[in-house]
Amino acid sequence: MKITKIKIKNLFGIKEYEAAGKSLELSGRNGVGKTSVIDSIRYALTNKSEREYIVRNGETEGEILIETDTGLRINRKARTQQADYKSIKKNGAEVQSPETFLRDIFTPLQLEPVEFMQMDRKQQNAMVLDMIEFDWDLKWIKEKFGEIPPDVNYEQNILSVLNDIQSKNGYYYKRREDINREKRHKDAFVQEIADEIPAGYQAEKWENENLGDLYQRIEQIRKDNETIEKAKRLIDNRNNKVRKFEADKEIAISALDVEFSNKKARIEKDILKLEEQIRAYRLELTNMDEKKQDKVSAIESEYKANIAKYDAEVEEYHVYADKDPEDVTELVEEAQYIEEMKGHINEYRRMENLQDEVEDLIKESCELTRKIELARELPGTILESAQIPIQGLTVKDGVPLIHGLPISNLSDGEKLDLCIDIAIQKPNALQIILIDGVEKMSTDLRKRLYQKCKDKGLQFIATRTTDDEDLTVIEL
Repeated sequence: MKITKIKIKNLFGIKEYEAAGKSLELSGRNGVGKTSVIDSIRYALTNKSEREYIVRNGETEGEILIETDTGLRINRKARTQQADYKSIKKNGAEVQSPETFLRDIFTPLQLEPVEFMQMDRKQQNAMVLDMIEFDWDLKWIKEKFGEIPPDVNYEQNILSVLNDIQSKNGYYYKRREDINREKRHKDAFVQEIADEIPAGYQAEKWENENLGDLYQRIEQIRKDNETIEKAKRLIDNRNNKVRKFEADKEIAISALDVEFSNKKARIEKDILKLEEQIRAYRLELTNMDEKKQDKVSAIESEYKANIAKYDAEVEEYHVYADKDPEDVTELVEEAQYIEEMKGHINEYRRMENLQDEVEDLIKESCELTRKIELARELPGTILESAQIPIQGLTVKDGVPLIHGLPISNLSDGEKLDLCIDIAIQKPNALQIILIDGVEKMSTDLRKRLYQKCKDKGLQFIATRTTDDEDLTVIEL
């Protein structure tokens, strides 16, 4: 699509201007209207202007009309006292959604291609990558990665998006570093625990070990051992006990003999002195032997009772007397060992949990690695099927290369060629380039630019500041 007619009236600094579909260079000093021509065309295509005043000073309406060889007619009128006017027709019929239609027939760089030369590296890379035509959306991203990766600017082209996803500053890479750091931390904890736990430790065995039964058995044996020792002592000491009981008996009888002999002597002496009491004393004397015998019988009975009681106690322990005490040393050591093993259970279970967590971290880290590698591989897959409008364009690690070189390594001439290629990336759209201020270029670069446009079959309108007082229009 090429412009066949341009007509401007009372826009910016232009009173009237008209041109056919030719490539032109507009020259002259500042203020003669060179840039106003380009700004008017930009205004026609975008309905925008960086200038505060669009209508020429002193007028109430300014107009631009553009016609193309495909039947497109663009007519805009800027007004100061009423609403602006626009009419976008194709073959005589009004175009639906005209502003959207216009945005689709040119690229912004067509209107200011030299700006590409002045952009920083990141902006240039983004603009080149935007040229690669590949149909994608967030659904495609989710299908590839199972999610929408966070911390990514999805307003970029797909190759820049994938580069951000796999970047060392990206979410996946940083998350993987965090996971691997956490894994190393947990591995260290696991090793510390493992160093404290005996080799071949079986937590299930020691958890199920019934230590209470073992302690009950030990206690029963200890009680039996005490009974055995007591039985042996009782039997060994029986004769001594019997002698003690017999001595107690003899002592008690001897005491009675002394007591009654003394008492009898006193009574007999008292009889001599106290005749009046002879009858009473004799009666008492007569009964004294019987009383003595009663007490002797009581002592004998107590003696026999003590013997019987002690023999019964001895007989009770006879069953233990012939036994040897059982050594519980091994059982005690076993109990102590079980106690020690049980003491490791909590740490062992903690170690198992940590190991499970480490396994989960390894899986997550591997999955993140897979996604990072996927983000690195997908650009190659995309470039195999995508439409690439620039010859020699490849992409490595998210950086566009022209014949193997990054844009920052290109010469000014090569950048200029690339600039034109980018500007006309829509081959069926409007084939015109607007170049404001070519005097900023070297003569060689300017000639190269003009020749590049001619070789591409492009119309172009360029402005060049000179010392001429009037606007000069040169057809190229």
